[in-house]
Amino acid sequence: NAMTRVMTPRVRAIAEGLLRGDRPSLARAITLVESKNPSHQAQAEALLEEVLASQQHAKRRRGLRIGFAGPPGAGKSTLIETLGTFIIQTLGLRVAVLTIDPSSVRSGGSILGDKTRMQNLTRNENAFIRASPASGVLGGLAQYTVDAMQLCEGAGFDVVMVETVGLGQSEVLIDQTVDVVSLVIPPGGGDELQGVKKGIVEVADVLVVNKADGELLGPARASKMEYQMALCLQRRKTQAWDPKVLLCSALTEEGISELWQTIEECVSAMEGSGFTARRRKLQAEYWMWEQLRLRVVQMISEDQELAGRARDETRRLLQNTTSPRSCATRLLEALSQRLHHDRGEGSSHGERVGIPLGEEERTAAEVQP
Repeated sequence: NAMTRVMTPRVRAIAEGLLRGDRPSLARAITLVESKNPSHQAQAEALLEEVLASQQHAKRRRGLRIGFAGPPGAGKSTLIETLGTFIIQTLGLRVAVLTIDPSSVRSGGSILGDKTRMQNLTRNENAFIRASPASGVLGGLAQYTVDAMQLCEGAGFDVVMVETVGLGQSEVLIDQTVDVVSLVIPPGGGDELQGVKKGIVEVADVLVVNKADGELLGPARASKMEYQMALCLQRRKTQAWDPKVLLCSALTEEGISELWQTIEECVSAMEGSGFTARRRKLQAEYWMWEQLRLRVVQMISEDQELAGRARDETRRLLQNTTSPRSCATRLLEALSQRLHHDRGEGSSHGERVGIPLGEEERTAAEVQP
């Protein structure tokens, strides 16, 4: 069982450093969590269990998780940097920022440019910034964002901000991940409202019309009015909180303290009504099933025989001789037989599918981010 496996000395050192609040250790831990190497995945699970157990023991409250969504060009990064700096300097809290980078699904590469965009925050010792590739998961939410958040909280960061790729409808996934969803929108006329997908507006707790300065102040005020009218017509996510629309300028820092105050009011209202507790339970369940789904797909794609079966089923689908449902049933049966067979033999193949451990030196070398 992966849960009872022992961490390698290097990974234990990473865990100890992380729990002391050491930023390089946190960076290495996230690299380990994001690794697709099976032995790293087992180590990552052991590391996460250790961090969560330590937090339980210390009776430390979970940090505040804020999500930032919105179209490209809305100024999400600048707003996050300005708000993060405000939280650190004014409230003395530690802030972690996870920016989900738009991987090219075709090439597998990503730009990872956010660190260069948030230079002031990067230099602050009470901040931690990490760009993670989205790697084809819908909503631009990296597969391991929830794990990375837990690691940041374990390292003593009080506020974790998540910036997602501005990719429309599937961004609604951010509502499955954070406590407060902030939708960042650029100023503009009615066409702008159409440009922001309906789904993300429906899950937003706070709407921020950014860039409300200089010549854009007029259009920003008009946008605020339009969004306020739009919100009147839609069903609220919870009776405890009416979504608010704010004007903000990340450049002049106008409206930043009001934004933080609104986020705090939102958190307080949702916690007081019991909505936050219910939401977190549903989020945990959602990501458990999502991880299971991803694991099953990974097991099939990494097994030569099963991957071959999957290709055969795809061909049958294209020939219109079977249904996707029947294909899934046959593949699950094949996977079940494979696991049953491996358990009986205790074969090396079973170990590969079942996430092995060992290879300490190789693991240690590859954990280095």
